[in-house]
Amino acid sequence: MNLISIENIYVNYGEKTVLHGVDLSIDEGEIVTIVGPNGSGKTSLLRAIIGATSLQKGKITLKDNLKMGYVPQRLNFDSSLPMTVERFMHLSNNINKKECFNALEKAGAPNIFKSQISQLSGGQFQRVLLARAIINKPDILLLDEATQGLDQPGSALFYKQIEEVRRETNCAVLMISHDLHVVMSTSDRVICLNGHVCCSGTPANVASDPEYKAMFGAGTEGTLALYQHQHGHDHRDKELEHNA
Repeated sequence: MNLISIENIYVNYGEKTVLHGVDLSIDEGEIVTIVGPNGSGKTSLLRAIIGATSLQKGKITLKDNLKMGYVPQRLNFDSSLPMTVERFMHLSNNINKKECFNALEKAGAPNIFKSQISQLSGGQFQRVLLARAIINKPDILLLDEATQGLDQPGSALFYKQIEEVRRETNCAVLMISHDLHVVMSTSDRVICLNGHVCCSGTPANVASDPEYKAMFGAGTEGTLALYQHQHGHDHRDKELEHNA
């Protein structure tokens, strides 16, 4: 069943059209990644889905009573404030201590419950944001370049955690990322966006598409194949965990 259906949408900022004729849908339980160059309308698409950006044309249909969790590209938050993770989790959620801890556990950060926000690494703080996004058991998670500022190992571990969340909760995931080599290997479907949908399909099909190659370079197909191979091995690298 479609959780989200997008039909022929147009989004303008002033005189500039950032999205035109975009059609796509998101189904239950799938991981969909949106890739594209800077300024291609990726964030505008997510903002349109959550209702933060108006449409000039077209429509977005959400499944009845759809619950969405959102992890932003960045959060304007003064990390020097004397605030624990537990307190931060309660800022906009009417939850109890057990629910808070369970969400952090699902996000891969159960041991930072009492830690100060100011003491967290970038990867730990992103896991806290992920925990806030999943605490109300959403039907779909929306992630807008949620690993921005993390190094490659930290990004890889974060996306691995997203897969774990999907397996445990069966929520769908719609994410934007520039980490092609990591993200595409974890996705069920990839949508290449540049103002419009240039191509879409399985990671392998998109990586071999001429429009994708023209946008990101022919070498990305080989990189994708490498990470698909690595992704097939179920192991954790202790050094990567340390960097998260």
